[in-house]
Amino acid sequence: MSKVTSKLQVTIPKAVAQAYHLSPGAEVAFEPAGDDIRLRLPNREKRRPDQRTTAWRLKLFDAIIARQEERDQHVLVVCGVDDGKTDRGWLREELYDRGLSR
Repeated sequence: MSKVTSKLQVTIPKAVAQAYHLSPGAEVAFEPAGDDIRLRLPNREKRRPDQRTTAWRLKLFDAIIARQEERDQHVLVVCGVDDGKTDRGWLREELYDRGLSR
């Protein structure tokens, strides 16, 4: 935790400064955020994850879809489910006849 000095200055903790690659003379912006104050790095706005490019997001989405398809194929091979049939010992149609008087 930092204290505000008599000159209204605030010291950024060393661990935070190193994590965000801040050096003496770096510019920061203070923004109101409700009851809090947000410290923003104006030069590095483009690095924030929520401001990634559309192309990057599409590439990530395609990779996720490809990985999920690989998982689905693996399940089909390991479980032996090639044509949607499984060896459960019963058929779906039997569920509708169960419990009915004959």
